[in-house]
This record gives sequence, C-alpha cells and structure tokens, in this order.
Amino acid sequence: MHAIEKILARAAGKDQVSTGEIVKAKVDFAEVNDLYLQTIYSFYEMGGKKVWDKNKLCFVFDHYAPAPTIKSAKIHKEMREFVQDQELTHHFDINTGVCHQVMPEAGVVWPGMVLVATDSHTTTHGAFGAFGTGVGATDMATIMISGEIWFRVPEIIKIEINGELQPGVMAKDVILHVLGKLGADVAVYKAIEFTGSYIENLDVAERMVICNMAVEMGAKTAYMQPNEKVINYVKARTNREFDILETDSDFKYAENYIFDVNALTPQVSVPHSVDKVISIEEIPAEVEVNQAFIGTCTGGRVADIAAAVEVLRGKKINPNTRLVVIPASNEVLLEANKLGYIEDLIKAGATISTPGCGPCLGAHEGVLAPGEVCVTASNRNFPGRMGSTKAAVYIASPMTVAAAALTGRIIDPRTFIDEGGDKYATNLG
Repeated sequence: MHAIEKILARAAGKDQVSTGEIVKAKVDFAEVNDLYLQTIYSFYEMGGKKVWDKNKLCFVFDHYAPAPTIKSAKIHKEMREFVQDQELTHHFDINTGVCHQVMPEAGVVWPGMVLVATDSHTTTHGAFGAFGTGVGATDMATIMISGEIWFRVPEIIKIEINGELQPGVMAKDVILHVLGKLGADVAVYKAIEFTGSYIENLDVAERMVICNMAVEMGAKTAYMQPNEKVINYVKARTNREFDILETDSDFKYAENYIFDVNALTPQVSVPHSVDKVISIEEIPAEVEVNQAFIGTCTGGRVADIAAAVEVLRGKKINPNTRLVVIPASNEVLLEANKLGYIEDLIKAGATISTPGCGPCLGAHEGVLAPGEVCVTASNRNFPGRMGSTKAAVYIASPMTVAAAALTGRIIDPRTFIDEGGDKYATNLG
C-alpha cells in the first residue's frame, strides 16, 4: 500500500484498503472556517447535541478577520456562542491568522493523521505527511456529530521533482510550472504524492506551498514523505506520538510525472485560470500593476515576507502601485517584526494588514476595482476572486510580487537580488 492508503486503512480500522474502495474513516481533527455557519445549523438539524470530541474540533476566523460587515460579525457571534456552548478546546479568533497556518503552529497537525476542514486548500497539510482534505457544510456537520466520514480511496499520482532552484526562484514558481504543464484537471478526486530530490530537501514553509496548490489540479489530497525538518517542526509543537508511514516498494502509481527545476525561471499564472502559466520572460511589458499582494495560506509565511524584503529593502514601491502584505498568522507577524521585515516593508511603502485571508476571496483588506490589475502570491485568479469580475489577477511568487510593487510592472525579480542569493530561505513556518 501507499502511505496514504495506510493512513486511511488505520482510520477505518482495517488492515488494508485499495483504490476505489469506500471506507468509513475516523477523523483525527476537524476545522470549520468562518464561511461555514451552515455547519452549525446542519448540526442541530441532524439532531446534534454535543460534538463527538471537544478536543478534535476547532473554528477559525480567518476569511473575515476582523469582521468587515454586519453579516460577517453576526457569523462570528453565532460561532463564538457555539464554541462556548460546546466547550471546544481549540478556537482561533480574529487575532490568530489563516487556518492552514495556525493549526500546524498549534500542534494539531501531525504525520499519519486524517484532517478534514471546510476549505479546499486543506491539501496543504500533506506537507506534514497528513491526509488533509476539504469538505462542505453538510459533511462537516456529520463529522461534528460522529467523528467519521466516508472516503473513496483515491488513485495516486506521483509527481517527482528533482534539482536545485536558482536564486530568485521559489517553491511557488515550481508548483505554478507543474500546474501549467499538467493542467487543472489532471488529478480530479485523485491524490498527489510529491517526491524527488527537490522535495526531499524542502523546508516546512516551501512544502506547504507545493501541497496547498495541489487542489488547483483537482486533487482530493496531497502527500509528501516527512523529512527531518517536518519531524522536528511537529515534535516542537505537539507532545503526541506519531508514526512515519512508508509506501511499499512495489506500489503501482496511477500516473507518473517527472520535472527538473535546475533551469526553472520565475513563473506567472495569467488571467483567468490558475493553470494558464507562462515564464516571466513572456509577460507583456505593457502590463501595469495597480496592486501587489503578499499573504494567505500560500504566500504569507516568514520565508515569503523575507523574500519580498530581499527585493524591497532600502527602496520605495512604485507610486502608482499599492502593496498589501498580510502575514499568515500572528506568530508569523511577530517573527517577521522581530527580524525587522515589517519595518523594512512599511518604509518601502507597504500596507500591513491583520493576519488572515484578506482580499484573497474578495472580502476585504484590498479588494480590486473594475479594470485593475493585481499580482498576488495567493493561489487563485478566477474572475471576481479578489473583487471585481472585471479585474485581472496574476499569480506569482512573493519575490515576483515584490518586484511588481517596486516597478509597477511584472518583471523578473532576479534583477533585484544579490547573485549569491537565497537569503530568503528559512525553515520558519
């Protein structure tokens, strides 16, 4: 069996499972974000009284943090009341950050677990060797009652990525390149394992970037075999025991793809599809950038902020371009501030906002007007994703976004970094 199948087998109380099999799995941890008040209504409509385990469920206020409207304030109010009534051990209010960042920080994510959340980017947690996947409100309500959910054991695709990146090229460029080559539907209800020499050496933050965007290829879940950096990260944040599951040597993957990133250049996803990816050299020179955004569960960690600072320190952003920076969590904000990055960014002209999702879903803290162009380190560029349906969103690495803020154009960030480079690399999540 594959490690993913071993996770599902253990969660289902079985010795083994196989592709296509339907299993009823026990959930190790569940998370509800503040888009899904319906989970509470459905919980009570289904006869729920008390959640199955108050230690294994949390609510995270990140999409509307702090509440930008009366409606979202009401959602938070009702969710807080539910959290208090159920006496949940874990609750992440508006002062914490994005769900996929705060949960690992809080030590509720570990290798071999089943993690289910009301967010499609729960594939992020494959970076820790977990089975992470997103569900809707009704499925989550059944989990809140029973602690279990049905899964179809997915086919597993192997994406092998080898090589070492040049200075100025980041994990975001790697996953955009893969997306561009394989397309948005290559892994619909399939699992993706990322492996290869590049993956094996990745820091925690970079692994999270890669797994996060697996869902943009349709993946049900993503997986990376935990390396020493992951194991040390998890051990530092949780007291629990966990096993590192190995894939059997004779396991047969549904599909295999191999990439070499030694010569990879910065990549950009152009409007209005995530898998519409071109190299930085192909971007038209006349594209003017109104807003640059660094943040979210894809691009708001310390390493991402450090990468932006590498480009912007001691300089001023273009007077016609706004730069919005939103740390992925309060922990990230504190560390970035301690390292002097926040001061560097403010002096460069950046706007620093509350940790959370911000304008990624077009809710607040920097939504776009009709006709505006944004370059973002987030993960989606569908029409209307960050505001007006008549705005244009380009996806790129934090370094490319910073270069766009500096010049008002989408240009190669390697122009602005030292040749020795790689100062932005860090194991800080």
